Amino acid sequence: MKIGIISHLKYPIKEPFAGGLEMHTYALADGLIQRGYQVRVFATTDSDDCLNIDPMRLSALDFESYRDCEPNVEYFSEQFVQEHHAYLDLMGRLANEDFDIIQNNSLNYIPVSMAHTIDAPMVTTLHTPPISWLQSAVLCERRHGKMHYVTVSKQNATAWQDFVPVDQIIHNGINLDKWRFSARADTGLAVWFGRITPEKGTHLAVQAAHEAGLRLWLAGPICDQNYFDEHVMPLLNPQDKYLGHLSHRELIDVIGMGSVFLCTPCWEEPYGLVVAEALACGTPVAAFRRGAMSEILTEDTGRLATPNDIASLAQAATEAKQLDRKACRKRAENFCSMQHMVDQYVDLYTSVTHPIEMICQAAV
Repeated sequence: MKIGIISHLKYPIKEPFAGGLEMHTYALADGLIQRGYQVRVFATTDSDDCLNIDPMRLSALDFESYRDCEPNVEYFSEQFVQEHHAYLDLMGRLANEDFDIIQNNSLNYIPVSMAHTIDAPMVTTLHTPPISWLQSAVLCERRHGKMHYVTVSKQNATAWQDFVPVDQIIHNGINLDKWRFSARADTGLAVWFGRITPEKGTHLAVQAAHEAGLRLWLAGPICDQNYFDEHVMPLLNPQDKYLGHLSHRELIDVIGMGSVFLCTPCWEEPYGLVVAEALACGTPVAAFRRGAMSEILTEDTGRLATPNDIASLAQAATEAKQLDRKACRKRAENFCSMQHMVDQYVDLYTSVTHPIEMICQAAV
């Protein structure tokens, strides 16, 4: 099977990952390649070459000239316009390619709205709740009916149900061989990792850790410098640490040392790969009850808190740090494995490209 994977263009698909979508795209492509499938990933030029990258270049657009001829361009950023042209170019190229299937992870409206212009069937994974530009593209595409939709949690499927029927829920998975289990932890240490932005609620993790009597180590890229400088940094005590954007190996060591991972989404998180990663290291989770948190965590592996409630999260952290770390690892193995995720995508691709064969196998 020859598979094309369309990535998004905001960040490269390589370690250290900017976020969960980059990690998911890497894991899916890597898992398919390991199984012998022909995979080509359409991504930024600085993505990891081991994924057989076909680089999508953001053109050196003369934005001022573009502004002169397009009176409404002030509503769009230069990045938006560049990505628009990059995906238009890609869809034109795909019309002349011979892929068996296209996997769309871009979050961009163009691959969805132009799916009918290419011969290969396309699968789009809905990694976010309905957002205006993607929602309108989905509604337009339904007139053609060529797209197969997947999403990453029951919660996100429910969010999309008024716009499109989701064909399948495939939970995101991680490579458990890379996430090392740690049987022992520093009982006075809480950890938080991810993109440092307001919607991730980093400042709430700091406050909850202190209320629970824990020091906090933070790791991840600062995606909003003003937010970090004004709302996170002033809260940190001398015993707390911001460790920067760590490599994969460094991050595993940090997570494994934590007695509890604090997960503080301030929006309806569609999945939450950071939770899977913490569980794989054996670290119990205290999380706000938002999005898919209740689908990932069990009573044996975490505690859920009232959203945005610092006292509730502090209590959840106090309880969660007492949980069995082996049970956390077991939950990751049973629910969060890359192998299981790739199995499901392969079955889906096969059902789309060889439906009669799949019907016969089901009958047997």
